[in-house]
Amino acid sequence: MNLMNYPIVIFLLAIVLLWSASRLGASFHQRRPHLTDKDREDFNIVLGATLTLLGLIIGFSFSMATGRYDQRKIYEEAEANAIGTEYVRADLLPEADAAQVRGLLSSYLQQRIDFYQAPRSQSLDGINAATARLQADLWSAVRRNATAQPTAVSALVAAGMNDVLNSQGYTQAAWWNRIPFTAWSLMFIIAICGNMALGFYIYRPEGHPAFFLVLPLILAISFFLIADIDSPRGGLIRVHPLNLLSLAQSMHP
Repeated sequence: MNLMNYPIVIFLLAIVLLWSASRLGASFHQRRPHLTDKDREDFNIVLGATLTLLGLIIGFSFSMATGRYDQRKIYEEAEANAIGTEYVRADLLPEADAAQVRGLLSSYLQQRIDFYQAPRSQSLDGINAATARLQADLWSAVRRNATAQPTAVSALVAAGMNDVLNSQGYTQAAWWNRIPFTAWSLMFIIAICGNMALGFYIYRPEGHPAFFLVLPLILAISFFLIADIDSPRGGLIRVHPLNLLSLAQSMHP
């Protein structure tokens, strides 16, 4: 199971680990309760540098996630444009071939909509198999005509079908393009170290325990948001096939 596909698990894991780290830092302070002014000054520099670095990494990770989300939206629009253009170009084929290509494109469009709306990756096997079969049938239909009548018109239709097939590959590549697990690991390690240092710094025997929960909660929410945007299917923020649905309505009003 890929934890990155479950943002709520990332949230719960982060808040438990980071809160535990802050309490661990507080326990270290209890073992050495007295710090000199020089030690406290040096510790302030270390703590500030750690939290600053953590903030930068979270910002970069959020930027990576939003960039990938925007890329998935762009390719969904590109798929709709490619399918719609080829549906119109099918009129240039002989009547029998045109009807066959339009029917196949209608079925293919529905499979692409199902791909975007599938709730989990486990339900994609049937969709991917049907998509591959339709792609083979679509290319066979235009290739047969281009081979029988190698004209500029048939070449235009074949080029449009090539765009349809390529757009699906670009979309799949964009959905596989995720924040690397190594980046997540480093971000968690720095967050744990920062919370340990903060717990050590803010510990007071008379202090309220809720203070140790503030930073872990903020960081956990940040991690949840990054994971939610980065996950194509597991999050609340997802790419909806609005362009493909609009195309389907225009093809079958």
